[in-house]
Amino acid sequence: MSRRHTVLYPLRLTALAKPLVFGGQAIARHLGKAGLPEWSIAETWECSDVSGSGAVVREGPLAGQQLRQIVADHPEELMGTGWSGRYFPVLTKFIDASGALPVHLHADDRAAQRWEGVYNGKTEAWHILDAATGATALCGVKHDVNADQLRAALETQDFDRVLRRLPVRAGQTVYVPGGTLHSFGPRILIYEIEQTSDVQQHAMRWNMEDGSPVDDEEFASNLDMLMRQVDLASRPAFTSGLRIAVGDGVDRVFLTVSRYFALERWSAGTAEPLRHTFATAQILTNVGAPVRVRTGDWSGELGRAETLLLPAVSGEVEITGPTDVLFGYLPDLDRDVRTPLLAAGYSLALISSLAVGARTRSSPPGAP
Repeated sequence: MSRRHTVLYPLRLTALAKPLVFGGQAIARHLGKAGLPEWSIAETWECSDVSGSGAVVREGPLAGQQLRQIVADHPEELMGTGWSGRYFPVLTKFIDASGALPVHLHADDRAAQRWEGVYNGKTEAWHILDAATGATALCGVKHDVNADQLRAALETQDFDRVLRRLPVRAGQTVYVPGGTLHSFGPRILIYEIEQTSDVQQHAMRWNMEDGSPVDDEEFASNLDMLMRQVDLASRPAFTSGLRIAVGDGVDRVFLTVSRYFALERWSAGTAEPLRHTFATAQILTNVGAPVRVRTGDWSGELGRAETLLLPAVSGEVEITGPTDVLFGYLPDLDRDVRTPLLAAGYSLALISSLAVGARTRSSPPGAP
């Protein structure tokens, strides 16, 4: 289809379901996501351009096309003026940690280029949708633990001796830089936003796909690579975000921001609809009851736990409440984050607690 004659519209994408051993049925039963198989599901990849696991457009004139093809044909219409790149730069997921995830890490950009043979790593953030009383996460190495001590504890699977265990509560968010050792669960449901990548190194003696054992030789090799990539100084903390009232009963909460992604949670009652303007593609995910979405001449229902990719060319969206939705996107930190938060009275120091790093106007040249 000609790029010149195609007008981008909100894209409903296929969601890849992953039946990993730590999963359960919370994505279907708690969030209400339809169309999932009856067996346990650990993850649904809501918006993905990871090689081999890329989303496909489900409806409209572009139905059947890969997200990567849309990026290639319509880079500025999708991502905003001045953007260029070969793949969609943000990945989003629901993750059901009915059981505990394996202790693992993802390479940062430098480690990914040096050790994994890919251009970018995977920095991520977790937004907690639901957590049982007493739920915890492992996130980062304890202060004063050195590399030898960490390796020895990982070999004996004594994780609490060297890793920080943090309490987890619904509504909080944590930014997890590449190189951070982590795990969460059991009994936690999250929405995850991250760089488009699937690089990871595990510290477990079992495989997360089927629970089968990892033999000694493979385990030692895995730890070798993990120790090359671990950041001993990374110790993230959970935050509650920064809130702005933008209408009668309409709230906007900045949950996490960085040069890699931003995530906001918006809620609205029935006094007035949620109205949001934007200049870059928005991954709109519904974490509440079904809502009606309108943008330009397009309108449609967004059901429970469904996702809609809004192209930058749309420019604005209106959602009829009651509404509880997430917006994930690649930000211009000044335009999209600092300007509205400063106008709302937040200090640069508080804003800087969310904004990690700087924004570039193009994505990495190589696909992950």
